Amino acid sequence: MPAADTPFAYAILRVVPSLERGERLNVGVVVYCRQREFLDLRTNVDPARLAALAPDLDPAAVAASLDALRAVACGERAGGALAALDPSDRFGWLVAPSSTIIQPSAAHTGLTADPAATLERLFVELVA
Repeated sequence: MPAADTPFAYAILRVVPSLERGERLNVGVVVYCRQREFLDLRTNVDPARLAALAPDLDPAAVAASLDALRAVACGERAGGALAALDPSDRFGWLVAPSSTIIQPSAAHTGLTADPAATLERLFVELVA
């Protein structure tokens, strides 16, 4: 018997090198499904696309920032005090409006029977 669909929320993570220009590059997706106890994110920084948007921005620095966000999402020790919060609070922190170079989109919702597969699908559609 297939698993029943449950609600989930997600946000796109974007690099915004210059607020004035308003340009952005999708670099990740974070998915949270409380009923399935799932919170994870997937990221990728395409150096060529980033260079076209912001030639002076170091892709390794962006990737390091995204790695720090993943540590928070996954509750890893490297995520510090934020990683010790419960998953709902961690998701809230990850999708809160930010003025940093990595900014989340508004949170969106949907239904899923498999949050990991949904994360992969959204990553392919919105980032890769």
